Amino acid sequence: MPEHEQLGAGAEPDRGPGPQVPAQGGPPGDRAAVTAPVHPGVAPAPAVGDPADAQDGGSEVDGAVAWPDRILPLLRLPTAARPLDDGVRENHPKPEELAAAVSLALRVGELMLACGESAEDVEAAVFAVTSTYRAPFCDPQVTFTRVAISYQPGPGEPPVTAERSVRRPTGDYARLAALFRLVTEITAGGLPAEAAHRRLTAVHREHHRYPCWLTVPSTGLLAGSATLLVSGRADARAWLVFVCAVVAAVAGDRLSTLVARRALPEFYRISAAAAPAAAVGILMSFNQLHLRGSVVIAGGLYAFMPGWPMVAAVQDGLTGFYLTAAARLLEALYLMAGVVVGVTTVLYVGVNNGADLMAQGVPAPSNPALQLTAAVLLTLFFAVLLNTEPAALPAVLVNSAAGWSTYGALVQAGTEPIMATGFAAMLVGLSGQLTARFGGSPALPFVTAALGPLLPGSELYFGLIAFVQGEPEAGLSGVGRATATAMALAIGVSLGHEVARLFLPAPGVVLAGRRPGGRHRR
Repeated sequence: MPEHEQLGAGAEPDRGPGPQVPAQGGPPGDRAAVTAPVHPGVAPAPAVGDPADAQDGGSEVDGAVAWPDRILPLLRLPTAARPLDDGVRENHPKPEELAAAVSLALRVGELMLACGESAEDVEAAVFAVTSTYRAPFCDPQVTFTRVAISYQPGPGEPPVTAERSVRRPTGDYARLAALFRLVTEITAGGLPAEAAHRRLTAVHREHHRYPCWLTVPSTGLLAGSATLLVSGRADARAWLVFVCAVVAAVAGDRLSTLVARRALPEFYRISAAAAPAAAVGILMSFNQLHLRGSVVIAGGLYAFMPGWPMVAAVQDGLTGFYLTAAARLLEALYLMAGVVVGVTTVLYVGVNNGADLMAQGVPAPSNPALQLTAAVLLTLFFAVLLNTEPAALPAVLVNSAAGWSTYGALVQAGTEPIMATGFAAMLVGLSGQLTARFGGSPALPFVTAALGPLLPGSELYFGLIAFVQGEPEAGLSGVGRATATAMALAIGVSLGHEVARLFLPAPGVVLAGRRPGGRHRR
């Protein structure tokens, strides 16, 4: 991943220290007291002890406030409401200590952003790390491909800025969870900067949790599960459609890999990935078995739709990161356009040669038991593709089952599908946030894959086939419903997150590896 780091002059941050209180250290005389900023409604960050008092294995925190709950209220304050920086620096870090803290915070933020974390949570992690290592006056700024820090050492001293760039963020939730735990341990005050750098390097070098022989067929099995979800049938024809969808999606994934090796842009890669599903769907329509090729195409759309970028874009917009939200939304639109180009090009040829590709409507709970099973399987393969930690998979699957069951019950009760999608997404977001808070992990691994069955694959296909058949009004309606469904997903998830943060503070986090008899910070 291309990256760069640069130092130079920068503007003085507008985050002020507010009143100062001494941070809690060890026994009297053990070390000098370190001051930490106190902001309105924000608990002070704990101090980091000497390297001798902490080991790389970790520490324990009892009853501590999780760092997102401590930092996010400060980041969400308007600039005019933040206390001014009076320029007073007590026991500020040495230049080499400051450089180490800024470098560590930047690398943490860079990796979190590259793994798919939201801009607000990345900024909170950067600010938490710098505050812990006695640089609480740093001003972090996060955009779609950039993490920057500005720091004013003191009155009359030149400010310091540093930044790193991120290219092509992808969903890697196992690495994201490891980074979250590392930040938690850093803010607990039990990990010196050198040990944190070593831990961060180890996280950066981690390999994919799942072997290639499992991730390659996961794309196909995801598409096959989507066919069962859309059709709600389990007869012999449905299983034949399932197999065709698996083969088409695996072929698309391999074709996409071949295109990527030629260093072509991602737009062409995803266009190539979506084309085989459309081709197989057209071939299935030229038979006497009445196989539904449209279901295969809809399953392919589930497999290659940019689900997590769409949800992340809306979440960044809701939290005020409009530049990042616009960039992520534009990325999602380009990727969606790639899918549309790959599918519609093949569909146009098929429809003009007599292919019967009647659009399948929105998935309805016609066979609740089968569709619930298909939704859980779809979530499982989606989680594998997102490199979710194996230990988190049971919670992800339970969350997915709860979300799909809620959606099905609301649709059966006569609720508009888009509204039902929003309510189900809110439940998924709330449940995922609670699971993450009690486990000391980020919420995205428990949420994104669980939203897979609710993605608007059928609505998008309905719009595409209408455009190809020369019905622009119906096409716009289908694409509009797909967009509205994606918005409902993102808004529902964001609302669930905020409800959990507002009414249920995070409990203390226990980190493994505390040495017997060692001290810990509160």
